Amino acid sequence: MTTTSALAAVLLASLAGCTSVSSNYGVVVKQTNSARLMICHGFDCRNQTKLDLSEADSARFKAIMAKGAASAESERAAIAKAVSYFEDRAGQAIGIRDTAKSTIAQSGRMGQMDCIDESTNTRTLLLHLEARGLLKHHKVERNVSRGFFADGRYPHSTAVASDKSGKKWAIDSWYEPMGAPPDIMPLSKWQSRGVLGER
Repeated sequence: MTTTSALAAVLLASLAGCTSVSSNYGVVVKQTNSARLMICHGFDCRNQTKLDLSEADSARFKAIMAKGAASAESERAAIAKAVSYFEDRAGQAIGIRDTAKSTIAQSGRMGQMDCIDESTNTRTLLLHLEARGLLKHHKVERNVSRGFFADGRYPHSTAVASDKSGKKWAIDSWYEPMGAPPDIMPLSKWQSRGVLGER
């Protein structure tokens, strides 16, 4: 592959990738409390929508996470279901459903999310579950990014949780439509991916 064609491939991959490498999750977390989750959208948390949790929402999260109490593996499966439920509720709160793998052309649009929005929202949910004592086998870590163009990878970010052994897991909801289960895999595996737009 020539240098020109390799560069073209990277640029094409970038059009389908996450378009932001900064994160405003600190601001969002400060606005989140036990009865309210803030939802980022519009790319790089440009827009924020409040999701006030009902008693039914709280009961649903509790029921989902109870099914994952037996082991770290089952808890990760429960986390995937909790993220899906949260995203469905987020879509209702915003009034617009995010499409999978939002492109740079959607930057600034209400309801559309880049990987910063997605990873921030997932981390916000994880912190909420942790604060309620619903995470038995994991703790929430800082979001992690990969890629810097020169390595053939577009910048991309994910939420992260570690199990009791210290192993870190990526929880990446950007690749699927809103409400679909996120990718959950060892963070080391996630960090090695993304070349030329690889999932």
